[in-house]
Amino acid sequence: MAAQPAGVPRPSRRIRAVATVLAVAGACLVAGYPDPGRAAAAAPAADCETAPADSFWRAPVDTLPVHPDSARYVSSIGASEPLHPDFGSGLVDGRPIGIPITVPDAAVPESKVSFDIAEESDPSGYRIPQNARIENGPASDGDRHVIVWDRGLCKSYELWNAKPLGGNAWHAGGGAVFDLRSNALRPDGWTSADAAGLAILPGLVRYDEAASGRVDHAIRITVPRSDRSYVWPARHQAGAAADPALPPMGLRLRLKSSVDTSQLAPQAKAVADALKKYGAIVADNGSAWFVSGEENAAWDNDQLAGLKGFKGSDFEAVDASGLQRSPDSGAVVPR
Repeated sequence: MAAQPAGVPRPSRRIRAVATVLAVAGACLVAGYPDPGRAAAAAPAADCETAPADSFWRAPVDTLPVHPDSARYVSSIGASEPLHPDFGSGLVDGRPIGIPITVPDAAVPESKVSFDIAEESDPSGYRIPQNARIENGPASDGDRHVIVWDRGLCKSYELWNAKPLGGNAWHAGGGAVFDLRSNALRPDGWTSADAAGLAILPGLVRYDEAASGRVDHAIRITVPRSDRSYVWPARHQAGAAADPALPPMGLRLRLKSSVDTSQLAPQAKAVADALKKYGAIVADNGSAWFVSGEENAAWDNDQLAGLKGFKGSDFEAVDASGLQRSPDSGAVVPR
C-alpha cells in the first residue's frame, strides 16, 4: 500500500489469508505483454535495466555488519512467522497474485492522471496503456498497484490505488515516475506508489530472473508495523508508532549465511540466494515477511512453496549505512 504524508494515519493493508492455489490465470491481453505466462514477456531490453549498476538495489550486503538492533527488529516483525512469496501463478481467493508488470511494445501517449495525494505525486509524464494490468485484478479492493516498464524511454510509471477513467485518463491514490537510468531519489519526505517512497519495479522478483537461476538485486518486503522513521534510501515513513523496536522504512534485512538453501527447487533457490546476497528492503506495511514478485502464470507454486520453510529468525537486519554515497542519491559507495 502506498503511504499518505508523514503523520497522517492510513488504513492497514488488506492482509490476505494464505490459500491453496485454485486455478491457472487466463491470458491477459496487454500491449507488449500478450501472455503473462511467457518467460520472455518481462525480460529487460539490453539498454534498460530496472536500476543502475551502482544502485542500492544491486549492492551486495552479505558482508556488511549486523545491525545492533537486529534482534529487536526481527522480534517485532515476527521471529516465528514464515517467509512468504507474495507472488505466483494461478488464483488465490479468486484473484491473481503478485504485482503485474505491463511492458508496452509501442509508444504510448502521455496519460492524464489525477491523485488523492497530489502534493507528493509526480504531476505528469506517465504513459500508461488503458489496458494496463492492475494488482489482484481490475475488481480488486486491495493496493491496486499499476507498474508500467517503459523500456523505450527506460522509465517506470507506478501508481497506487489506480483506477482507469477511460479516454487515456487514470485516478490514483499516489504515483511516481522513475528514470531507471538515474540514482536520484524522490524529494525527502515524499511517498511514491510505495510507503517508503521508493520505486517498486526494481524490487520485484521477476520470473525471467528466477528461471535463469540468478536474481541480482534486493527484494521488496513488507512488515506488519513500522516505526515513524525512515533510513536511507527510503524517503518516507508510514509508521504505526514512534517505537525504536519497530523497523524503519528502508531497513535492509538479509537471510543469514548459515541458512541452508541447497535443497530448494530452482525458482525458490534463486530467490533465497538473492535474499542472502542482496537482502530485502522494508518498503511497506503489510503481512510479515511477505516478499514481492511479479504476477506471472509461468511461476511454479510448488517450487516457490519451499520458501515458506524459512521464518523470521532465519533473518537479520543489516547496517547498510556504509553504502550511502549521498543522502539524495541511491548510488552506493564504490567498492
